[in-house]
Amino acid sequence: MYYLTAEASFDGAHFLSGYEGKCSNLHGHRWRVILKIKANELQAEGQQRGMVVDFGDVKNALKKETDFFDHTFIYEEGSLKETTVAALKDEDFLMRVVPFRPTAENFSKYFYEKFEEYGFEVAEVTVYETPNNCASYSK
Repeated sequence: MYYLTAEASFDGAHFLSGYEGKCSNLHGHRWRVILKIKANELQAEGQQRGMVVDFGDVKNALKKETDFFDHTFIYEEGSLKETTVAALKDEDFLMRVVPFRPTAENFSKYFYEKFEEYGFEVAEVTVYETPNNCASYSK
């Protein structure tokens, strides 16, 4: 089995609705996303001969998906009052609403599924919420 690994990071704020503790408050992280792609065989022909996939394609996909969240406020759908969302939008804050609690665990699955949509044979996605704490998802 061959493995190809690439990583990117983004800065984003979030909070955990319904959590009792510090993470219930708005705070930020340098999120680090590590994408691991697998292949039984290397490509045999063409420009990508001898490769799992082109690193450029992987880096572009990773950059696109992580840039979407960079310097945004990420929040779970339904976790804020409509008036709060309206006020933040009125202040021109860039916000990203997600259909899940924005944890490293949920982000690892989210990114796994996103990269599958690119046609990559994803082995695993790991998301670091802090330099020492991460969560991984694989099937």
